[in-house]
Amino acid sequence: MKIIEAKSAPLKETLHKVDVRPVYNKDNAQAIHITLKPGEGLKPHLTPVDVFFYVLEGSPLIRVGEETIRVAEDHLVESPKNIVHSLSNDSGSPARILVIKAPRPTTQSKML
Repeated sequence: MKIIEAKSAPLKETLHKVDVRPVYNKDNAQAIHITLKPGEGLKPHLTPVDVFFYVLEGSPLIRVGEETIRVAEDHLVESPKNIVHSLSNDSGSPARILVIKAPRPTTQSKML
């Protein structure tokens, strides 16, 4: 059995400049643990595969298309491929989000 502790996974350098830690990376899917400190966020972008966000902690703002909604812990948000999406944390506490991309993208996301 393989067990990965998210906070011990290596940081991935991204254009977003936030705590991004890949925890699963196979052809069929990719899982990424993101921690957003207060005031941090991901820039709007398009992903070439379906994505879903599962809020582990906090209540970040999640944008999918033209909708931006504050999402509570233990809620999942779907984002179809090639739809603009972003995450942001305007609260005073950290937010942690598990991002799943399926299948694993073979091309880069497009920043807007």
